[in-house]
Amino acid sequence: MAIFKRPALRAESRKREMPQGLWQKCPGCDEVVHEIELKENQRVCPRCDYHMAQTAKDRLEDLLDPDSFVEHDATLRSIDTLRFQGMASYEDRLKKYQDSTGLIDAVLSGEGLIEGYKVGIAVMDFSFLAATMGSVVGERITRIIEWATENRCACIIISASGGARMYEGMLSLMQMAKTSGALARHGCEKLPYISVLTNPTTAGVMASYASLGDVIMAEPRSMIGFAGPRVIKETTHQDLPKGFQTAEFLQEHGLIDLIVHRKKMRAQIGQLLAYFSGTL
Repeated sequence: MAIFKRPALRAESRKREMPQGLWQKCPGCDEVVHEIELKENQRVCPRCDYHMAQTAKDRLEDLLDPDSFVEHDATLRSIDTLRFQGMASYEDRLKKYQDSTGLIDAVLSGEGLIEGYKVGIAVMDFSFLAATMGSVVGERITRIIEWATENRCACIIISASGGARMYEGMLSLMQMAKTSGALARHGCEKLPYISVLTNPTTAGVMASYASLGDVIMAEPRSMIGFAGPRVIKETTHQDLPKGFQTAEFLQEHGLIDLIVHRKKMRAQIGQLLAYFSGTL
């Protein structure tokens, strides 16, 4: 018989909470990667090289010469012209995404330098309403194209979009023609336009300015197309080829000129600018 009794230990169930936002699960390989490691690697998975979504601000920082970016049209704001009412009003959705992203709308545009070459640049941000193209997005892109034309320099647009913004109806669809018209005038002046497609670039954006570049580049494994694969399959009643609507498939079929790793994008654009300027 034991002289001393073993004390009863009370196991307190303490739930350890993982801080939000410190780790990201890679969609390419399902590995969990620390946010700091992703930030240092330009949001490219260090395990499988999958290119995750990157904010417009980070892209501008990676592409442009330090402290050279000057934003244009920063005060343009979308308004609820159609008085859209659904699960939530359009104004409420805009406010929500403005608070969460720190952006006014789904694109940042302005002027800057790449390897010393002056450019007009617009970068879309998928975290703002899936980078849908409304009147402000179309207007800012049109204005930066016109600025590049007036200043006799190249225009660069980095696209990522779910398409036209349904909350603005026909006003959204009108941006396709407006941006394309501005690019036509830019081209008539023999000035270069470089289009960079990222994951995903779809619908009205892909059907307008995203596909009109003198040089069209894409990040690896980006989804690019007009309608989704399921819609196309149900419409055509045919099985789609393997890799359909990926950057690699479209390069093989002639729509895309170059597939460029995010870490090499700045150097590649700089080389193209040197070629277009006649200094290469």
